[in-house]
Amino acid sequence: MNRTYFSHAAAVIAAFALFTSHSRAETNFGQVAMHVAYMLQNHHYSKQDFDDKVSGEMLHNYLNMLDFKHIFFTQKDVDDFKGKYDTTLDDHVLMRNISPALEIYEIYKERVKERVDFLKRSLETHTFAFDSKRSIEIKRDKAPWPKDKAEQDKLWLDIIEDNLLAERLVDEAKERQEKKKAAKDAAGVETPKPGAVKPDAPKIATKADDKEKDLTPKERVLKDYEKLLESIDENDSKDVVNFFLSSLATAYDPHTEYMSTDESDNFKIHMSHKLVGIGALLGQKENDGAEIQGIVVGGPADKQGELKLNDRIIAVAQGDDEFVDVKYMKLQKIVDMIRGEKGTTVHLKIIPADDPSGKKVIAIVRDEVPLKEKLANAEMLVTPPELGKSLKVGWINLSNFYADMENGTVSTSTDVERLLHRLMKEKIDGLVLDLRDNGGGSLDEAIKLTGLFVPAGPVVQAKDWRGSISWRDCDSAKPVYDGPMIVLTNKASASASEIVAAALQDYRRALIVGDQSTFGKGTVQTILPVERYMPFFSDKKGAGDLKVTIQKFYRIAGGSTQLKGVVPDVRLPSIRDVLDIGEASSENPLPYDTIPAKKYTLFRKTPFPVEEINARVTSRIATNPEFQYVVDESRRLKEKIDRNTVSLNLQDREKERLDTETRRDKQSEEREKRAGEITSRLKGDSFKIYHLTLDNVDKPELVPHSAFTKEMNSGMRTATAKDEDAAGDSSKFPYGLEPVKLETIHILRDLIDLEHTPATASKSDGKAQADATPKPQ
Repeated sequence: MNRTYFSHAAAVIAAFALFTSHSRAETNFGQVAMHVAYMLQNHHYSKQDFDDKVSGEMLHNYLNMLDFKHIFFTQKDVDDFKGKYDTTLDDHVLMRNISPALEIYEIYKERVKERVDFLKRSLETHTFAFDSKRSIEIKRDKAPWPKDKAEQDKLWLDIIEDNLLAERLVDEAKERQEKKKAAKDAAGVETPKPGAVKPDAPKIATKADDKEKDLTPKERVLKDYEKLLESIDENDSKDVVNFFLSSLATAYDPHTEYMSTDESDNFKIHMSHKLVGIGALLGQKENDGAEIQGIVVGGPADKQGELKLNDRIIAVAQGDDEFVDVKYMKLQKIVDMIRGEKGTTVHLKIIPADDPSGKKVIAIVRDEVPLKEKLANAEMLVTPPELGKSLKVGWINLSNFYADMENGTVSTSTDVERLLHRLMKEKIDGLVLDLRDNGGGSLDEAIKLTGLFVPAGPVVQAKDWRGSISWRDCDSAKPVYDGPMIVLTNKASASASEIVAAALQDYRRALIVGDQSTFGKGTVQTILPVERYMPFFSDKKGAGDLKVTIQKFYRIAGGSTQLKGVVPDVRLPSIRDVLDIGEASSENPLPYDTIPAKKYTLFRKTPFPVEEINARVTSRIATNPEFQYVVDESRRLKEKIDRNTVSLNLQDREKERLDTETRRDKQSEEREKRAGEITSRLKGDSFKIYHLTLDNVDKPELVPHSAFTKEMNSGMRTATAKDEDAAGDSSKFPYGLEPVKLETIHILRDLIDLEHTPATASKSDGKAQADATPKPQ
C-alpha cells in the first residue's frame, strides 16, 4: 500500500471509530450497512449471497456513481481500489465497517479538487485555439479511466476546450436569436421569447441566469466546476453511506434501492401527492438561501398571506428556538427544516422580493398540503367538421399510479373513475388513456384501474424466488366504461403502466399505441424499514428503507414485460426509440422468461383490425411532415450516438450548429405556415377542448381551453403562471395539437369506423388460449 492510501485509510478509520462511538447519540451507519446486506441476502428475488462477486459489483457501482464520466479517478486509483476492496467489501460491511466508503469518497474529493486546480491553471496559462482536428467522446461511462496523471491532463485539456467551445457557441446562438427577434420586431411580426440554445456537448450543466449573463466563457466554466466541488464538500457521512448502500442495492438489480430518510420521505410524498409543510415551492441560487418559486393555492403559506413569490428565505427557526442561517445550506436540508409535523409552527426570516434591503420574520403553522399537479386530469376534445363526423374524445392524463399507502385517502383509481363518469356524462365516443412518461407506482392501484375497463378477472401474475406463481384479480362486476379505447404509451411508460397496458392488450380491451415498446420493468418491489431489523436499543432515526425486488410479474397470457416491455399494436415514430433508455440498457437486469397463461374471458371475440389500422397510419405518417421530422431527427441522433464524438474545431462546430438551426428554423417556418393555413381554412371551427381536474370535475359547466390556466392544473401560483396556459407548446402545431395526440385521435376514429359491436367470448385456455390471445411478449 502506498503512503498516500495508507494515510487516507488511517485517517478515515480513526474518524470512523469516533463516528461510531456515539451509537446512542446518532445512527450507527456501520450497523445499518450490515443489516441492509443481510436483508438483501434474505429478501431479494435472486437469493444471492453477499459474496465476493457482489462485492466487486458494489465497488464497480460505487466508483461509477462517483465518477460516471471516468474523468476524476485514474486507472491507477481504480486498480488500487480493486486490489484492496474488489473481494473484501462484503467482509467489511458484514463487520459493520464502512470506512472503505469514506476512504474512497475522501480520495474522490481530492481528485476533484486536483482537477479544478488544474482547470484554473490551464485557463490562465494554456491557449485554446479551437482549430485542431481533435474530437472528444460524448459519453464516457464505458470509456477506460486515464491510465495516469499525464494522460488525465491531456484528457482534461480536451474537456476544458470543449466546455469553452460550448459556452462560446451558446453566446453566439443567443446573439443570433436576438438579431432574429429584432428583425421580426422591426417587421411587426410577433415572436415568442427566445430561449438559450444549448449545444449538444458533454459537460457539467451550465446555468445561464441573470447574474451570469456578463461572465466570460472562462468564468462560467470555472464557476461550474467550483459549484461541483462545493456540492461534493457539502456531503456528510450520511450522504456518503447513502451512495455506498445504493451501490450495494443496485448490485442485485436496477430497481432494488437503498433510500435514506430524506429519500423515503420524498418517495412517500411522490406516492401520496401530499406532504406536511407550508405549501411553497423552493428553488436555490448561489449562497442566497432559498427562493419562493411557487405557492400552493389554499396551502398554509397562501392562507397566512405574508409569504410572496420571489421572497428569499435566509434563516429558519422551529417554534421558539433560535434561527439557523440557511444561506449556505443545501436546498434539501432547508426543505427538511421547513417541513415538520402538522400543527407545529415554523418561523422564516426572509428578504422580501419587493424590498431587497429589508428583512422580515414570518410564522406559518404547518399543515397537510395536497400536490395537485401530478394528479389524474382529463380533457374532452371535440373534433372539427373538417376531419369528418364530429367525435367527442375523452382523454385521461395519468403521470403515475399514486396512493396513500398509510391512510388510504388518496387513490388513482378513485380519481380516474370520477373523471371517467364525467366524460361518460358528456357522451364521449371514445377514450384515450395516456400513460406516456408514467413510471409506475402502486400495484394495487394499477389492478383497480384495470377493473374500470374490464369485468372481474385476472390482471397480472407474479412469481417469487421459490417459483411459486400467484395472480391478482380486479373485482369489478362490470366495467365502468366499455366503449372504444386506446392506451397511449412510450419508452418511459414503466412498471404499473406496463401491467395496465399488457392486461388491456391481452383482454383485447384496448388498442395499444406508442413507441417501439415500453420501458421493460417486470419486477415487483416492497419497502422494508431497516430499523425493524436493528437491535431494539440502537438509535434508528437515520436507518432509512430498503426497496427490494421480491417478485417478477407476468402477463395473464403468460409472457413478461421484463426487458421486452409492451409492444404496441400501432407504432408511431419516436426519437426515444434510438435513445439508450429502458430496462435492457440498465446494469444487472433480471432475465426475461415466461410462465403458463391464466384462464380469462376475452372482452371481444375477434382481434382488433390492426392490419387495416396500421395501413392507414402508415399512409398518414408518410405524408405528415411532423412525423417525417421525427424520422429525420431520429436518424441524425442515432448517427451521433453511434459516433459518440464531437469536434473540438470551432468552424466544424459552428457549421454543425448552423446546419441544425437552419434545419429547425425551416421546420418551424413550415409548421407555422401549415398551422396558419389550417386556421384560416377552419375559420375558428377547430378542435374544441375542455379541461377536467379533480377540483372542477363535478361542476355543471366544463372549463374551455381558453379559460384554463396553469394554476388551475397545478394548484400552484408561480411567477409565470399568469402568462402560461396548459397547452405548453402545442399551440404552435396544426390544429393546436402535438403530432402524437392528433394522430392518436385519427387512430381512434379509424377504430370506431372499422369496428362492430364485439360479442362476448367464452373462457379459453390451453391451445384455444394461445390462439385467442397475443403470444408472450
